[in-house]
Amino acid sequence: MEDCIFCKIISSNSIYKIYEDNWTVAFLDIAKDVDGHILVVPKKHVKNIMDCDTDTLCKVMDAVKRISNHLIDCCAYEGVNLLNASGESAGQSVPHLHIHLIPRKKKDGIDAWPTFAGAKYELETILERIKM
Repeated sequence: MEDCIFCKIISSNSIYKIYEDNWTVAFLDIAKDVDGHILVVPKKHVKNIMDCDTDTLCKVMDAVKRISNHLIDCCAYEGVNLLNASGESAGQSVPHLHIHLIPRKKKDGIDAWPTFAGAKYELETILERIKM
């Protein structure tokens, strides 16, 4: 897609690429919020997880798993956080599916888990609304 920043990044050579296969690319996030912050994206333009076909999503998650294992096995990290926002209301700022991969160590001081205000409804009420 012409206007997509991630599609432009994928086709350029000016990224800090750490992994690539036939379906995905992973590169360091230039925002530099956290050391080792990686974005994993499909090469195929897909807006978000709801628009993604199963094969592409599986390829993205396979890349996430490979990179996560590499970070643990070869780079002295101890865990990872995976973050994804799908849809503008969820905070998605770039309309191209991407998974944030945050490498973690014990006591690294990173708080990657959001603080929630608490549920408003009983679990039974929510279950009836969203059960498939």
